[in-house]
Amino acid sequence: MGKVIGLGGIFFKSHDPAALAAWYQKHLGLQVDDWGGVRFNEDEGRPGYTLWSAFADDTDYFAPSAQPFMVNFRVDDLDALLAQLRAAGVEVDERIEDSEFGRFGWIMDPEGRRVELWQPAG
Repeated sequence: MGKVIGLGGIFFKSHDPAALAAWYQKHLGLQVDDWGGVRFNEDEGRPGYTLWSAFADDTDYFAPSAQPFMVNFRVDDLDALLAQLRAAGVEVDERIEDSEFGRFGWIMDPEGRRVELWQPAG
């Protein structure tokens, strides 16, 4: 059985992602990386980390959701969880992305928010 094992990230739209990241860095001390986000390692014993990242207002990464944010959850077994969700009638994106960071899948929640599911590499 697949399940969520942690928060993978919070992603949101911004009118000016670079200026917003600079504000968070200046006022809250977030160490914003060159790619515009912050990586937190709260549990060194598990694979993965938590990201904070602003996206441009015109991004289509959250599509088909019209919401201005997306949550990413770390999962232990992406294939098993996606199968469980399909069986339960949840809207599951057919695309799965494999990358150096791990495997990604997407679902839509009942209120039309896109949710990203991430099985970290390793």
